[in-house]
Amino acid sequence: MTKQDKAKLVEHLSSSFLDSSIIVCDYKGLSVKDLETLRRNALKVDAKVQVVKNKLANIAFKNAKVEGIALKDTNIFLWSKDQISLAKSAQKFADDNKDKFVIKVGFFDGQVVDSKHIESVSKLPSKEELIGMLLSVWTAPARYFVTGLDNLRKQKEQA
Repeated sequence: MTKQDKAKLVEHLSSSFLDSSIIVCDYKGLSVKDLETLRRNALKVDAKVQVVKNKLANIAFKNAKVEGIALKDTNIFLWSKDQISLAKSAQKFADDNKDKFVIKVGFFDGQVVDSKHIESVSKLPSKEELIGMLLSVWTAPARYFVTGLDNLRKQKEQA
């Protein structure tokens, strides 16, 4: 990789990391087939996956004002705008590949978070589920009103 390629990569990562949630994982022992599965799963939730040298990742983190993440060993980076779907995708893959894929650390909403936090975020309902719950709450008064009117109509018909 030439110096210009590295500079382009750092610039791309810096701009990508700016408003994104990031998860750093250890992927030692994963086969190429497994990595492709991870990438396909991430694509489904509009997340990016990339292996980057630690030195380049540190520069990109610094440019994106991501502080507090110390990188060691082999790392794969996952990032997305939607932290819940990102966490769900990463946690599901980690559960399926326990020995070979370990979630190390994340960066959510401007804060460094540990793997336990990422696991708890992965258990939250997705955006679509939350919208469904909200719509159910919003339509409840109208449903109860219509049910009450229907019961009143039935009562009057019997009388």
